[in-house]
Amino acid sequence: MDLKQLESFVRVAELGSFTRAAIALGVQQPLLSRHVRQLEVELRQNLLDRNGRGVTLTEAGRVLLEHARGILHQVEVAQEDLGAVRGALGGRVSIGLPPSLSRLITVPLCQAFKHKLPGAQLTLTEGFSLQMYESLRSGRLDMAVLYNPSPTPELETAPLHEESLMLISSPQAAQQQGLKTKGALSLAQVARLPLILPSQPNAFRLLIDAEMQNIQQRPKVALEVDGLNAILELVRVGLGFAVLPPYTLSGQNPGQAFSLHRIGPPQLMSQLKLVWSARRQLTPTHQAAIAITRERVSEALRGFIDGMKGI
Repeated sequence: MDLKQLESFVRVAELGSFTRAAIALGVQQPLLSRHVRQLEVELRQNLLDRNGRGVTLTEAGRVLLEHARGILHQVEVAQEDLGAVRGALGGRVSIGLPPSLSRLITVPLCQAFKHKLPGAQLTLTEGFSLQMYESLRSGRLDMAVLYNPSPTPELETAPLHEESLMLISSPQAAQQQGLKTKGALSLAQVARLPLILPSQPNAFRLLIDAEMQNIQQRPKVALEVDGLNAILELVRVGLGFAVLPPYTLSGQNPGQAFSLHRIGPPQLMSQLKLVWSARRQLTPTHQAAIAITRERVSEALRGFIDGMKGI
């Protein structure tokens, strides 16, 4: 049993496909298959059930997967500790970002990593909360920026930002509904507007539904759309209203293409947190990555909010 075999097995197990795993690792598929088969022969266990749709783990495969992830992680920790002795942090860092934030934070985050962790390989993945939860548990992500994460012993969290969701519309739709440019709308008023919302279990949708239920209201859902850019485009052409954080309009010329309206009482307060696995030992690189991400996300959000004043 060697590290290449374990790495090949883990990637095939996570991706459910020899083809996708070979692409991810940058190796030929026959070599990858040989690594996994050698592992099975050595352990005298079938680790994967192979079928036409891909592969699934056997019971023995599930047991080995947990151990293999731990072994590979400990090797990574050792490599980084040795790098720290030389005064250089390295290794891989994978971070998940929500679509509502990725446009605003991607560039400053990459610039900060290039400056402060030049020896590290950064991977940014955009995804919704449910996907990122699963990726954190499986080890495909080292950390993720999530909205309103539920407390769990499996995850550690650090606060980043708290923001009140706002009603977003086209100027024409706002005028048709008689919405004032200044002042706030009650949540009951928002419930009567045609809303374009993501489907459950999206974090914003869960928050909206829960707060409206607290005041004995239900949202008037005109469209359910699971895509931020699509929601904003539908709002821009006047097909409905969105309820999102204001920074989702980063790069969208919010003062001209969209109208923003405060909501409350009650307000829809959303908490943004950085989340990572509590079961994995943090490497020095990961500790540095957490500090960089917290700093850059907070700075980017403060800068956007300051720029929004007066719009």
